[in-house]
Amino acid sequence: MATASSPLSFLCLHLLVCLTFFAFTSASTEKDTLLSFKASIDDSKNSLSTWSNTSNIHYCNWTGVTCVTTATASLTVASINLQSLNLSGEISSSVCELSRLSNLNLADNLFNQPIPLHLSQCSSLETLNLSNNLIWGTIPDQISQFGSLKVLDLSRNHIEGKIPESIGSLVNLQVLNLGSNLLSGSVPFVFGNFSELVVLDLSQNAYLMSEIPSDIGKLEKLEQLFLQSSGFHGVIPDSFVGLQSLSILDLSQNNLTGEVPQSLGSSLLKLVSFDVSQNKLSGSFPNGICTANGLVNLSLHKNFFNGSIPGSINECLNLERFQVQDNGFSGDFPDKLWSLPRIKLIRAESNRFSGAIPDSISMAAQLEQVQIDNNRFTSSIPQGLGSVKSLYRFSASQNSFYGSLPPNFCDSPVMSIINLSQNSISGQIPELKKCRKLVSLSLADNSLTGEIPPSLAELPVLTYLDLSDNNLTGPIPQGLQNLKLALFNVSFNKLSGRVPYSLISGLPASYLQGNPGLCGPGLSNSCDENQPKHRTSGLTALACVMISLALAVGIMMVAAGFFVFHRYSKKKSQAGVWRSLFFYPLRVTEHDLVIGMDEKSAAGNAGPFGRVYILSLPSGELIAVKKLVNFGCQSSKTLKTEVKTLAKIRHKNIVKVLGFFHSDESIFLIYEFLQMGSLGDLICRQDFQLQWSIRLKIAIGVAQGLAYLHKDYVPHLLHRNVKSKNILLDADFEPKLTDFALDRIVGEAAFQSTMSSEYALSCYNAPEYGYSKKATEQMDAYSFGVVLLELITGRQAEQAEPAESLDVVKWVRRKINITNGAIQVLDPKIANCYQQQMLGALEIALRCTSVMPEKRPSMFEVVKALHSLSTRTSLLSIELSSSQEHSIPL
Repeated sequence: MATASSPLSFLCLHLLVCLTFFAFTSASTEKDTLLSFKASIDDSKNSLSTWSNTSNIHYCNWTGVTCVTTATASLTVASINLQSLNLSGEISSSVCELSRLSNLNLADNLFNQPIPLHLSQCSSLETLNLSNNLIWGTIPDQISQFGSLKVLDLSRNHIEGKIPESIGSLVNLQVLNLGSNLLSGSVPFVFGNFSELVVLDLSQNAYLMSEIPSDIGKLEKLEQLFLQSSGFHGVIPDSFVGLQSLSILDLSQNNLTGEVPQSLGSSLLKLVSFDVSQNKLSGSFPNGICTANGLVNLSLHKNFFNGSIPGSINECLNLERFQVQDNGFSGDFPDKLWSLPRIKLIRAESNRFSGAIPDSISMAAQLEQVQIDNNRFTSSIPQGLGSVKSLYRFSASQNSFYGSLPPNFCDSPVMSIINLSQNSISGQIPELKKCRKLVSLSLADNSLTGEIPPSLAELPVLTYLDLSDNNLTGPIPQGLQNLKLALFNVSFNKLSGRVPYSLISGLPASYLQGNPGLCGPGLSNSCDENQPKHRTSGLTALACVMISLALAVGIMMVAAGFFVFHRYSKKKSQAGVWRSLFFYPLRVTEHDLVIGMDEKSAAGNAGPFGRVYILSLPSGELIAVKKLVNFGCQSSKTLKTEVKTLAKIRHKNIVKVLGFFHSDESIFLIYEFLQMGSLGDLICRQDFQLQWSIRLKIAIGVAQGLAYLHKDYVPHLLHRNVKSKNILLDADFEPKLTDFALDRIVGEAAFQSTMSSEYALSCYNAPEYGYSKKATEQMDAYSFGVVLLELITGRQAEQAEPAESLDVVKWVRRKINITNGAIQVLDPKIANCYQQQMLGALEIALRCTSVMPEKRPSMFEVVKALHSLSTRTSLLSIELSSSQEHSIPL
């Protein structure tokens, strides 16, 4: 027995020794490969300190390295995830010596090179993520060499040129993301080859000029399709009815025309989000859209749709967001839409809808926002409205609502905005006591009677109150002077009595006109209660009175004439010869505007470049005039050229320049007037408590405005003075940037001089501001990040922690570093249900305020990231790459 077993024992022993030697050799080789790969990388933060020959840590436990067990029970590298480690240098092909490497994630770093084609040598590679780096150049035809890839993410880089047809060879792809690049030309007809594709993202490629390839409709496994903001034109292909697995379809912000295929709605049964907004689509509402029982988001706004909304919309029981504004829809608005169990947002403004708001709106327990302005609704305001305790905005101006306001119409404890102006509402204004978060109330241009309720003075955050053009009587409640009203308009009523002094001194007189019974300092009736004590009878007394009156009138006329002449002469001597350019018919002269600019019309404190005045045009429309100081010696021709450049800007998030006028001593820019004031003024208030959805809307709007200036507008412009004080809000809390590109008006030297003397240490300025001579988009991105931190924390930028002299950037970083808990910096006044969205916004803000300019995202990337928070969609849930948690960069 012993003799017979010896050869077998020897063979087993020999095999064991061979396997051990092979495992040892393999391990040694993989370790050396990793070290060789590291050698080509610049690791400024020493994030790969564990990658070392002297380390006691097994290489399978090195930072970002994941191993799997092979059939021979040995460990081998299967995944390398080095995301967000501030790495740069070269991506070496040595990593391909790892024979089992299936996942390579180098996203969110600083690799600056063309697409590394040599990685196609990695025979087992299935996931390659190079997103958010500095990858540049074109996609070469040799991209086809990555034939085994399942996930290819090259988004948020600087890749340009056409998409090559050879990309169609990657038939195993499940995720293809080329979004947020500089791709151009037509999209090739090869996407039908991707039979396994789950996610396709070509969004945010503004230079693409292409129709949507119809062969995309062959992708039966496609779940998410993102083509927004990419220059697509033509029609939506009928072949899209074949996308049986599609859950998210985003074609917004393109130049698409024609109709939405009517069979699309009934074919895409798994649809959750459908967004074709901001195109040039026409036709009628896509019928059968609610066959997709999971539909949550429906966005069709800003197109040319007409016709009526089909009754089938009532079956969208899971619908949360319904947006059809700025179209041509008509007919009765669907009744049951008001009471859908999950509906949160209804936007249908600027259509021709008729019908009523039913009392069943009380069943919409999650409804937050209603905007149906500029339609043809005819009904009374229902009692059920006051039962919706989640409603924070109800805007229904420019309709035909009638009858009295129900006593509970403002009972929602979170109500912030009510706009029922330009209707036919009658009766008295109810006492408002429960909506203590009400910021804006507009009931202008109705038929309201009775007195102004004193309870309005008990609403602690009421800032904007417009009751003009009604039939209100009685006095103005004295308690209103205790509120910090940025707008208080009661013009053209039948009010009487003394006006509280603070309301006269702080607001334009035009807001009180049309009420002959009102009196107070500066008004035509001064409230003089002293009556003559002695009466004189007969003709002698009458003659004395007449003579005295004539004498008084004569003296007043002479005095007034002297005053006007002196003032006019002073203004004229200061003004010199005026030169002007108006881009809108303002129907005023330069002298009219100059004379109107006094302390009463001045708006707040003067900024670094001058003061703003609020003036009324003959039409009653208000404008804002900014007097620029410390400007350079620009010629009249240069000034006109530069102002024309700014005046041509047409974007909903940028204030319109209406014109300008100047002399040798002064420059005046004329802007549209926004009654809500600045975001900075709101944040400065101790009772600042806007809803998160409004704050996110403001952030998205500001980011869109900056992205437009940086990339879409020609010539490309920089703002150079982004701060919350330069973000104005309209009645709908839509933000608009002002004070943009003033360096082009005053001249670079004067601009630099003003900024350095006034705001050298401002926390809105990027760290490189002190030493960099060139303004950059990254500087604007940093300033935006500071504003976003203000919105997230609810704290002022310069005085986030006054006791410790900390600005908001330092305060946030200190809190996160000391407590390691980002949640602690979130504004506690926001409900916990928004916590995840706020944390997502915090990550964006921290990236924007990165110390290194190259780490900051572009504003287009910021817009996309904020939109993803708003719609609660993310690629992370379906990407096949590693699930390592994102760290928040400081």
